[in-house]
Amino acid sequence: MARLDGKVALITGAGQGIGKGICLAFASEGAAIVSLDINAESAAATAEAVAARGAEALAVACDIRQKAQVDRGVGDAIERFGRVDILINNAIATPHGVLLEDTTEANMALPWETGVLGSLYCMQACFESMKATGGGKIVNFGSGAGLDGMAGFGAYAATKEAIRALTRVAAREWGQYGIYVNTICPFARTEGYVGWAEQHPDIEAAAVRGSPLRRGPGDPEHDIGRAAVFLVSDDSNFVTGHTLLVDGGSCRF
Repeated sequence: MARLDGKVALITGAGQGIGKGICLAFASEGAAIVSLDINAESAAATAEAVAARGAEALAVACDIRQKAQVDRGVGDAIERFGRVDILINNAIATPHGVLLEDTTEANMALPWETGVLGSLYCMQACFESMKATGGGKIVNFGSGAGLDGMAGFGAYAATKEAIRALTRVAAREWGQYGIYVNTICPFARTEGYVGWAEQHPDIEAAAVRGSPLRRGPGDPEHDIGRAAVFLVSDDSNFVTGHTLLVDGGSCRF
């Protein structure tokens, strides 16, 4: 029996990168997948990849900055599968390489709306379903950029730390309903990372040097996705309000 047999998982930002990797990891463990992304074609492509693994899938196009769209998307998932057991809040959009003295209100608003508010809206939309069915697992996404204070990423770092705070509050408030809420801070070879690294040729070598494992970013499915499987399976039933660094030991404090 697979570890997520009979579970329904909704993943935001599912069209690429970590979101897609988690969808595939969960599908391989038997979960039904709700592939939610702002890009309808990307959401559908991930759903097709999930179906190829033998799992049920539903593609949902949704801008998580819009609460009404989130409510409709979660409603579509519940109409199709009857409930949502697992929520992965992965989606975010953010500017890169902007120094604090140059950071604008728009720079701050984009990751706040897609990251903090989007995560909150999805958590709220799934709450009643999870409460009614006796519990659920939520994984939000932080970042080493927030833990480390990465230069040029002020808006992103601040947002990711706000998401970690939101996680801890939700863990305390919702634990009584059997709802577990944790954070993953990943380091993964996503499309965004590859594009950034191409503009900064020294990035990959620095990543390898900074890792005790002497390897670069992790694989979205086999490294980040497998850690997420742990946090949403019964194996983590005494873990909540926790931040799990899945970065090969590269984050410095």
